Amino acid sequence: MNTNIRLYGLRGAVCADNNAESIIKAVCTMCSSLFSYNIVLPENIVSIQFTITSDLTALNPAAALRKGKCGLDVSRCALFCSQEPATEHMLPKTIRVLVTTYMTEGSEPHHVYIQGAEKLRPDFAEK
Repeated sequence: MNTNIRLYGLRGAVCADNNAESIIKAVCTMCSSLFSYNIVLPENIVSIQFTITSDLTALNPAAALRKGKCGLDVSRCALFCSQEPATEHMLPKTIRVLVTTYMTEGSEPHHVYIQGAEKLRPDFAEK
């Protein structure tokens, strides 16, 4: 293993409407941004884990990523999805992601919170 790389966790979140088209578009926009900002290569991805709020039932975000052809071939990546735990005042219609990937040591991870999810982490929102 190259000693100039280490494992990083990249976070993101996006809001979507409860239909397949909206979920595919939201997941692709979020993941494409994460991949391009952080120069993520498919062979360096360990896993991609999604959570989804219970009001989004039209499509699993892992399936959305595969169907959306988001600019990076993730067909061999380990994808996983679970339901976000319900809490008071939670942001509805939200998809969250954790991409575990190897990147160059010393990289500054760029997290992506977009399309209404900026409320979750204003410190990571685009300015």
